[in-house]
Amino acid sequence: MRNLLFPLFCLLFFSCNEGNTPEQQLQADIQKIENYLNDHNLTAESTPSGLHYIITEPGTGGHPSLSSTVKVNYTGKLLKNEHVFDQTNGTPVSFPLQNLIEGWQEGIPLLQKGGKGTFFIPSALGYGPYGSGDIPGNAPLIFEIELVSF
Repeated sequence: MRNLLFPLFCLLFFSCNEGNTPEQQLQADIQKIENYLNDHNLTAESTPSGLHYIITEPGTGGHPSLSSTVKVNYTGKLLKNEHVFDQTNGTPVSFPLQNLIEGWQEGIPLLQKGGKGTFFIPSALGYGPYGSGDIPGNAPLIFEIELVSF
């Protein structure tokens, strides 16, 4: 019985099906993001955490801080197959930035009011090994974000 439960325990709690340490997973995610960028002829900036981003419109009027409530339009997709798992459909929504995933906390302050960008987020800065809803564990994500206001 113990031999049957241990693999299930690992799968549910440690994502041992991948066998990656957090650093290995980050490197794997960065490689997937870089492959995606190359395959789509995109050039992105990157941060030390592994976030890759393309600012398509910088906006004006200053940058939000972690304590800001941001009003955004966005589309969230899985990097693997570009499946859209969430979007605002043109009706902006407001969030306290400090309550959002780390990829947004790091990426949104790169925009100014009215700015737009595409953010390629490693799973460690997203939903990690467990995922959330339609987002599987260890899934790198793409978010197209417009910072309407803050």
